[in-house]
Formats: sequence, C-alpha cells, structure tokens
Amino acid sequence: MSAQFVGREEEARILEKCYSSEKSELVAVYGRRRVGKTYLIRSVLGDRFDFDFTGMYDTPASEQRKQFCKALKDKTGKREKTASDWYEAFDRLRDYLLSLQKETVAVFLDELPWMDTPRSHFLSALSRFWNDWGRERVKLKLYVCGSATTWMVDKLIGDRGGLYGRTTRSIYLSPFSLRETEQFLNEIRQMDYGRMQVLDVYMILGGIPYYLDMLDGDLPFSVNIDRLFFSENAPLKTEYEFLFRSLFKESDHYRRVVEALSSKLKGMTREEIIESTRLEGGELSLILRNLNSCDFIRTYTEPGKTERGKMYQLTDLFSLFYLRFVKNHDGQDRRYWSNLSQHGTKNAWAGYAFEQVCLHHIAQIKQALGISGILSNVYAWSSRAFVSSDGSEWKGGQIDLIIDRSDKVMNLCEMKYSLDMYEITKDYETTVRERISSFRKKAKTNKNLRCTFVTTYGIKKNRHSGIVDHQVILDDLFRSAD
Repeated sequence: MSAQFVGREEEARILEKCYSSEKSELVAVYGRRRVGKTYLIRSVLGDRFDFDFTGMYDTPASEQRKQFCKALKDKTGKREKTASDWYEAFDRLRDYLLSLQKETVAVFLDELPWMDTPRSHFLSALSRFWNDWGRERVKLKLYVCGSATTWMVDKLIGDRGGLYGRTTRSIYLSPFSLRETEQFLNEIRQMDYGRMQVLDVYMILGGIPYYLDMLDGDLPFSVNIDRLFFSENAPLKTEYEFLFRSLFKESDHYRRVVEALSSKLKGMTREEIIESTRLEGGELSLILRNLNSCDFIRTYTEPGKTERGKMYQLTDLFSLFYLRFVKNHDGQDRRYWSNLSQHGTKNAWAGYAFEQVCLHHIAQIKQALGISGILSNVYAWSSRAFVSSDGSEWKGGQIDLIIDRSDKVMNLCEMKYSLDMYEITKDYETTVRERISSFRKKAKTNKNLRCTFVTTYGIKKNRHSGIVDHQVILDDLFRSAD
C-alpha cells in the first residue's frame, strides 16, 4: 500500500484480493461524498492502474468523452478525434489494454455516475465493454467508484440489464467510527485530541475523513469550526447544497425532506412528511429509500405499530449541524461558534447530537452491555398522555433508544451529554420511572425493563442514581465493534 490510512482493513483486503485473483473482476466501491473511496483505492492499488479516468460533475457527454479520449492519448501517444459515442470510446480503451500484452490489466473509473449523462448510453456501452471482455484471455480488473450511492446500487450493482450479476464485489464505505476518527486525528494528523474533543468534532463533522482533514491542529477547536463554517469564504459553508446536488437528481426535493425532518428531532411519520413537504407517492418513497441507503436518516417501527406507523429520523450529523447553525447564519459574526459558548441553543443541540452519535455506535453499546451475541431489535418509542382500558391515566413520554432482546429483556436507554458526571435529580428520577411505567403499559410487554444510561463520564452516585441498572460511558463508544 502506497499511503497510510485508518481503518478500512477489510475493504483493503478485498481490493487486493480481487486484483490478485485468477479471473476478471468488476469491483464497485460506493459511499457518500468525501468518505474516502478514491483515497482508499489509490492507497491500496497505487500505480498499478493501466488506465484511469474521473467523471465530471454536470458536464455534457461530449466533453466527458473528449477528456476520456485525451487520457487515452496520453497513454498511447496516438492523435485521434474524440470518439463519437461511448461505444467507440470503450472500443479504443479495449484496443489499448490488449496492446499492452499483459496477463492482467487494471482500470479505475472514478465518479462513474457523473459519466452517465442523459441520453449518453454510457451504461449500455460500459455493459458491452465488460461483457465482451469475457472473450479475451487477458484478465481485466475493473474498479469503479461513485458517490451517488443510489445510482451505484440501482444502475450498477442491482442493474437488471447488461450488467446484471456482473459485479463480482461491491464495497460500501461507511464514515469513520469514533475510534477511527480518534486514530485519524491523533495518529495520522498528530492533533493530540482527548476523547471529549474527538466527540465534539464528531458531533459536527461526523466521521467524514475529508472534513476531518480540514482541521488545523495549531488552532483551538472552536476557531477551527469558525474557520470552516462561519468565516468569509468558509470552505464548508456551501458543502451542504453541493453534497445533495452531487448525490441526487431533484436534489431540492431531497433537501425539503431532510429540512422537514430536522424540525422534528424525534422523527416524523410518512403522513407528517407529506404534510410538511407536499411530496408523496412513488417520488417520496424513492427519496426516503435513497436517504436511508446513504445514511442520512434511519427508519424504525415502534412495537405494536403497523408499517403506516414507521418513523423517519434525520441522523446525519453534518446536516444536523448545518441546518441548526449555518443555514441561516447572516455572516456578520465570523467568530460565531466561539462566541456561542454555553448558550442554551448550543447545549440543546449537543444533547441531541450526542444521542445521534450513540445511534451510530449501537454495536459498541451492545458490546459494553455484554449482549453482542444476543439477537435484538433496536427502535425508539414516544407517546402522548393516554388513558388505559382500566381508566388509569398515564403521562406517556419518549425513549430514543430501546434494545429489545430475544432473552426477554429490554434496555431502555437514556443518552446524556455532560461535561462532568451526570447527576440525576429527584424530579428526573420521577420522570424516568413514569416513562418506564408508561412504556410498559402502552407496549403491553412483560419483559424485564432495564434502565440504561449512556453518558460521557458516567452517573454521579446519589440517592436517585439507584434507578440506573446499567451504565455505558464515552470510552465504551470508542471500542472496536469487532
């Protein structure tokens, strides 16, 4: 490997194994923008590519083919006119690769979805190129990559046409975990961040390597955030809109759904989304499916509710931060984040962002609880005050993480961001007890309900802390998920 990187060991092993195999391979690597797909491929395979080309965003097919043929000319030295269509362009690529007279040839096509412009017949030409290669004795290692996850899944990996079943390996590249973020910042970037500081970074930037690499280790964290989001010409100020444009067609519709979800943090039903966005039918179904596959939202169904009661919740940390603080920032205060300090708005956001971090690390929470090997479902629950069939009045409430286990136990998780040990007050103990009782009544469950707190530094022991059955702390979230 030609470069140092964090995590991705299994993905790197697959890329290398496919290159060394005794057959032609079509390997598709996909994942959201800036997650490190290109970097991983180039780090593993280095200079072993005989040809590589990167698609261009919002660029006509004629210009894409012109640049494709120019890249070929740089390899062959032949002066030829631009290919009239993608079929001719791939024919020239095939002829060049065969002229090398090698047992194995390797090609890297980056940002593949951007090459598939309307009426360009790109995908059909790529299908013919790959399918016809089977007649050759030369092994072709074709690595393709794309940020438009839905295109990669629907048009390539799940294609029902000429490429059906042709992808030999597909790799979805996820954002970094907390552990990987810590390794990247401290081992690669030499930032020397403590775990609380890594958490603060994660709650804003998520585990996106490109964003993390923009941090300046010589500046305080708050100054970094001001520089990236709130200063003049801040590099991440316009990232949100381009992120959606680069991932989705009709990107404004996707943003409408995301922004609606950001206004109701516990999530919304489909009917509530329709009412807020005026989008419905097959278009909304496609948007929700695509947002879920790209890790922008999570979906869950509360126990006892039908598919119509499914909830959709925004969990993308970068989008949450942008919509809460950056979207409507007027640009007057270039030190906005530094000056916000312990403002109530910032504290409320930190509490919710920490909950989302926990939802991104459920495997680590299960591991800390010692239940990794127990089959379980994960969901949330909320209910307004209600009257049960026997006339009893219940206050209802909300539980953001429930781990429903097959061993007849449920962990009802409270997630609390705190700068010190979290102190449970008398009133909060009462609230938690009432919430657990309401949940048992509403869910009609006889399972053993265990009150579980996930906090940064643990629970301060006092006369009210006895309500807690299990604790998970920040250090637990930094564990490896293995």
